[in-house]
Formats: sequence, structure tokens, C-alpha cells
Amino acid sequence: MAEAQVPLAYRDQCAHLLIPLNKCRVAEFYLPWKCDPERHAYEKCEYELVMELMLKMQKIREAQEAKVKGGASIGLILPPQSSPDAAPARSV
Repeated sequence: MAEAQVPLAYRDQCAHLLIPLNKCRVAEFYLPWKCDPERHAYEKCEYELVMELMLKMQKIREAQEAKVKGGASIGLILPPQSSPDAAPARSV
């Protein structure tokens, strides 16, 4: 990928499709109608990647909501509450 000069931001699971797309773009002087098959394959891969990440995030959110609805704590530890009849603690 370094040899093909793919920027770090674009080195994801679809980078293998970006390399031939960029080669086609350079060869065809960036004419938008020339590299349709390559562009379509790359954009489809990116779309599927985003959908997969959204599905994972939705599952994480559902698990968190289930944990909150189940009465589990959110990470706060509260001291036990004393009854109003109890004498106040004295410091020495």
C-alpha cells in the first residue's frame, strides 16, 4: 500500500479496490465516466463496511440498554444510607 501511495486514512478493508481505481483514474485523466466498474466496486465495499460497523454499534447499544434496564449499576458506588433514627457519626 505504501508503494501504491495509498494515504493512511484510506487503508481499510477496501484499500485493495482503491489501488486499481486510482490507477484507472490517472490513466483516464480523472474522467468520471471512465472508471465506473472500479468505482462501483470500491463504493459498494465501503458501504458494506459502514453497514457492518453500524450493526456492531447497534448491538453494543442494545446490550448497554439491556444492562441499564436490568437494574445493573452504571459504575457508581454509593455509600449505604443510614436511617433517620441512627445517631450521627462523631469524628475524633
